[in-house]
Amino acid sequence: MSIAAHLAEEGEIMNPLLPAWPEIIIGLLCFFIVFGILGKKLLPSIEKVLSERRDAIEGGMERAEAAQAEAQATLEQYRAELAEARHEAARIIEQAREQGAAQLAEMREEGQRQREAIVAAGHAQIEADKKQATAALRQDVGSLATQLASRIVGESLEDHARQSGVVDRFLDELEAKAAVAQGAAK
Repeated sequence: MSIAAHLAEEGEIMNPLLPAWPEIIIGLLCFFIVFGILGKKLLPSIEKVLSERRDAIEGGMERAEAAQAEAQATLEQYRAELAEARHEAARIIEQAREQGAAQLAEMREEGQRQREAIVAAGHAQIEADKKQATAALRQDVGSLATQLASRIVGESLEDHARQSGVVDRFLDELEAKAAVAQGAAK
């Protein structure tokens, strides 16, 4: 026999979508017991774990934002220090250039002074040598002229005072004529 026929004999037609009332009550009672146990025991621990994760994530984000802000502040500080260091380097370079230019000018002035001192010393030495040569030349010319005159005249003209006077007068006349000729040439 079929199940439908068997149930028809009992007088009850059973709907497969609707279970029997005792099963519904037992199912609901078991559901609420399991739901209560899960709500009392498992739900607080799940809520605790979720809260810890939320705090860790939010705290991590806050820490990351704080670290990022700190890193940005440090970066700005480094940039400011770098700009200051560049400014200081430019100032030192400019100061070194100024000092170099001043030292160069000072060395040029010192070289000019030394050159002028050397030239002046050279002129003084030339003038001294000229005077010495003129004196030696006067003496030699005088001696030679006296010897020549002694040979021409045939007697000795060795009187030193007279000899010096004659030679000096002769040379002075030559110098005067040379100065006049030089003045006319200009």
